[in-house]
Amino acid sequence: MREILDQLIRWRDRGDEYMALATVLATRRSAPRPVGSKLAVSEQGELAGSVSGGCVESEVALTARQVLENGEQQMLTYGITDEQAGSVGLPCGGEIDVGIERVSLSELERLVEEAAPHRLVVFGAVDIAEALCRGAKELGWDTVVADPRATFATRDRISTANELLVEWPEAALERIALNERSAVVVLTHEERFDVPALAGALRSDAFYVGALGSRRTQERRRERLLAEGLSEAEIDRLSGPTGLDLGAETPAETAVSILAEILAVRAGRSGGRLTDASGSIHAELQPR
Repeated sequence: MREILDQLIRWRDRGDEYMALATVLATRRSAPRPVGSKLAVSEQGELAGSVSGGCVESEVALTARQVLENGEQQMLTYGITDEQAGSVGLPCGGEIDVGIERVSLSELERLVEEAAPHRLVVFGAVDIAEALCRGAKELGWDTVVADPRATFATRDRISTANELLVEWPEAALERIALNERSAVVVLTHEERFDVPALAGALRSDAFYVGALGSRRTQERRRERLLAEGLSEAEIDRLSGPTGLDLGAETPAETAVSILAEILAVRAGRSGGRLTDASGSIHAELQPR
């Protein structure tokens, strides 16, 4: 949704009252777009976003025009043939369920709030932090890097982050307000940074909390977090060492490993090899 908001604002500012909004509600077998993907259609027939990568977009747009005219919601199922799937890079076809509704552009602020992007919060302005921010940006996520050390937290070192906070973890957490769309990664190796950052994150609604460090370091952290008053259940949420076992060595490879685990946790997946998986390849994510 985030990538189409600028277009919606332009439609509203030129005087459009309504748009039709199509949303992928469910997928079966292969699908070009995940659950939650959206296509907006303006009163003048312009398109923003995508629900299928192009293979059924024109049909969705035609139905959307009808919804704009009569205001009646529609629920449609589209079968994507193997040929259509091949045109958008999928090995085989499948089905998608699409809901289409008329939405007043005066409600755009509400839509913006509901379509807020996921956020990656990184503690520690080290080289991996910049690699994480670059990767998360490609995913469409907002990124925040916090580090009280002004010599580390500079735009020369961390150029990609949406926000760069030269603050201690407690102050940064107060400003950030973690929620269920937040993932937190702690990259520092000092208890005065690690412990308050992890304690605050583990007590929040963040869906993922991870930390770099050896297994011995993780054991010491666990002891300190228990001493800080966290429960065993709260500490068990910590992914430490953070990341999937990819054999990563460079900062960029480590970032891929960490982001891969974050995506797996968000989807409720183990992160193993697809060739070993017996269930559906595509996670049917419910939009958060």
